[in-house]
Amino acid sequence: MTPQHVSPKKPPNYPANMEASMVLPRQRMSPAASLAGLPYRRSNPSLHKLFESTASISGSRPNSGTVTPTPSVVSGSVFSPGGRQNGTGTPGSLPPGLSDEHRNLIHRAFVPHVAVLADADADKLIRGKGLEGGFLQLLRPFGESVPGKVTIRDSVGASKSYDDFGIRFVDGNNEAAAGRGAEPRIDTTNTPRTSSSSIRPRRTGGDVAHIEELVDRHLQYSEFNTQDMVSDYLNQGNPNVPSEGTSSPFYTLYLRRLLSGMPMVPHETFAHPVAGIIAISSQSQNPIEEFRKLYNRQHDGDLRLPQWAENDYLRYYVLIHDEENGDIAKSNQTFDAMKRHFGLHCHLLRLKSQQCIPSDDDSVRLPTCEWMPASEELAEIQKRETVDDMTDPAPYLPDSDITAIRTFVRELVAQSVIPNMERNIATLNEQVLARRRGLSGRFMSLSKRWTTFGSSRNSSSPTIGSSNSNYDSLQGFYRPDTPEAQMRKLADYCFMLRDWKLALSTYDILRTDFNNDKAWRHYAGAAEMAAMSALLSPAPLSSKTKMENIDTWIEIASYSYTDRQRSAAPYYALRTLALGLELLRLRSFSVADDAARWASRILENGLVGPIGAALFTERISACYAVRTGLGTLRLGTRRRKAAMWSVMAAETWFRLDKALQAEKCLDAALRLYGINIEHGQGGAVKLPFDQMQSFIDDLRQQILGLRLQNRGFADGEEEGEEGVGEGEQGGEVEEATEAFNSSPRLHRKSLIGAVAPLIDMNGPRSPMLERERESRGLGEEGFQ
Repeated sequence: MTPQHVSPKKPPNYPANMEASMVLPRQRMSPAASLAGLPYRRSNPSLHKLFESTASISGSRPNSGTVTPTPSVVSGSVFSPGGRQNGTGTPGSLPPGLSDEHRNLIHRAFVPHVAVLADADADKLIRGKGLEGGFLQLLRPFGESVPGKVTIRDSVGASKSYDDFGIRFVDGNNEAAAGRGAEPRIDTTNTPRTSSSSIRPRRTGGDVAHIEELVDRHLQYSEFNTQDMVSDYLNQGNPNVPSEGTSSPFYTLYLRRLLSGMPMVPHETFAHPVAGIIAISSQSQNPIEEFRKLYNRQHDGDLRLPQWAENDYLRYYVLIHDEENGDIAKSNQTFDAMKRHFGLHCHLLRLKSQQCIPSDDDSVRLPTCEWMPASEELAEIQKRETVDDMTDPAPYLPDSDITAIRTFVRELVAQSVIPNMERNIATLNEQVLARRRGLSGRFMSLSKRWTTFGSSRNSSSPTIGSSNSNYDSLQGFYRPDTPEAQMRKLADYCFMLRDWKLALSTYDILRTDFNNDKAWRHYAGAAEMAAMSALLSPAPLSSKTKMENIDTWIEIASYSYTDRQRSAAPYYALRTLALGLELLRLRSFSVADDAARWASRILENGLVGPIGAALFTERISACYAVRTGLGTLRLGTRRRKAAMWSVMAAETWFRLDKALQAEKCLDAALRLYGINIEHGQGGAVKLPFDQMQSFIDDLRQQILGLRLQNRGFADGEEEGEEGVGEGEQGGEVEEATEAFNSSPRLHRKSLIGAVAPLIDMNGPRSPMLERERESRGLGEEGFQ
């Protein structure tokens, strides 16, 4: 019987060079059929919701809903909402065919942080609604996208509106401890996967090992939860071929988790609280006194920030009223007293205390945070894997609570946070930066560099670098009241409010000061953000001098982050190079080579693990692919080089047992070589060298064998085995299920058994196949 999706008038269109080699063996009961009892089961809606952002095998991201909930269930991916159209198109400033997805991602990554501190009664009220994380868990998803447009006034008084502005709500109880924690960790060794049970749900990112593990989990889910592979090769319609301007959803996830949960460190203030929320319940007997106690704990008590962080930031006071058990008249009186004592930075938040269930008429699912760190998402995946409950554990809220929270977040950002940051920028610009730019400021800078006032720069004193320096080299920071720390705060505020011009000029001045003080971590941070500010600025960078400056800044930052003594910070070096290559790639076709060079630097310095190495190999190919040639002959194009890197990415994915990703990279390479893989052999163009053709053919056969093995196709069956009884087949399925339960990843047979029936042993072998045989310690009989 002819399959329904195959036209009876013409044979199926196989990819180029695959008609003779692709022979499907008899299919036993696939291991995928038994996934219903495994952690990676596709029938678990709770687990699928976490993997939905990368569940599609196409190169484009799935069409998702918005983060801000509506009266219905939020559709699409909670990690990659697609409802925001701002920044996802192709504006006129971008080269044709490219999307500014990653530029918009960077915009939304560097945002103000707001610390949340609630008393016991307030957290108890929120936990009664089904939110174990208390008031912080309730607010986090709504701060990632402020409802409506947010207007920001820059340093020259010009106003601009943005509809993708957001803030990060962080835990005020753990913020001080996080600032004193360990440095971000990076593990580039090819070590086995860490047990998920040992992952602690920290809300501080910067751990590249956890990012690698998380993306590997998404890749593993994609390998076993996609449509059947036969339909891919027998599809008669137009296949969904990803364009060159799109990126892999796994790379976007990698970049998002790299920028999620930025650690609080001395050399930058992005993770330092811009404002703090102090919330209490209306059931409190003495509300004003309770507010004062919580404030004193943050300002002078056990919750005080480290000594290198500014502790005098804006406080916003919230009174949570229980609509079902509270007295609104009493709450209004308390709120009036709050405004008399604390000013206008107050809010009365009215919420229902009763827990809402999905069957309620006005129930709305609370969306999952889009910018959670990798360790927190891994812990959530492990939690849902071990729970037998098939229902979605996400809490539901009544629509009235959703409206109240959105109004509260909007008022907090538009009336308090942004105006306070604008005032700080104006004050610091006038009192600190203007003096530094003047003649006296330049003279002091020269005196710090050349004048030692009788003290030797080679002094053995470890406390300061020179007699005029404000840098404490022993502890590695500037105190928050020093001019250098205040200028860094000014530059970071400008960067978060997207005033790129003032941010760039401030970072450029700071580079000189930090270099004179030999504060290498601060020097690298200033150079990094100077390059990012120049690349994010809408002004054209046609001047060769400007591009050379950007390359110099990225080089300085990466070198100082990795090779300077006592300042090694590979996580920040990875962030510098990753953001630099993406912004350079979006600038123009002429700097695509520079973008590819910085991506190669990531691989050369070993800043990523095996998953990151494969993803950044893909990005090198994408950087070369956007380089267009000149004239009708397209001189200067880099399509062959892009194809070579795409083949290298396919080989890397194959070695990691990721058949789908390897196949996509190989298809992209063939398209770059000019082979029409959609219309079979008739429209194909042979590669110019026989060895190249043989290598591509062997690699495709091995990838196909791996994919067949992953999908549960048996190999080497004889005709006598066709009549296997149901009891024997059931025993095989039961044995496979036990193997899956012992380890979801240790389920595959030897790769050689799957590849051997598909490879002509008399034909030429690729060097990669020979290396595979040698690495497994097999002789010639191992391939027979």
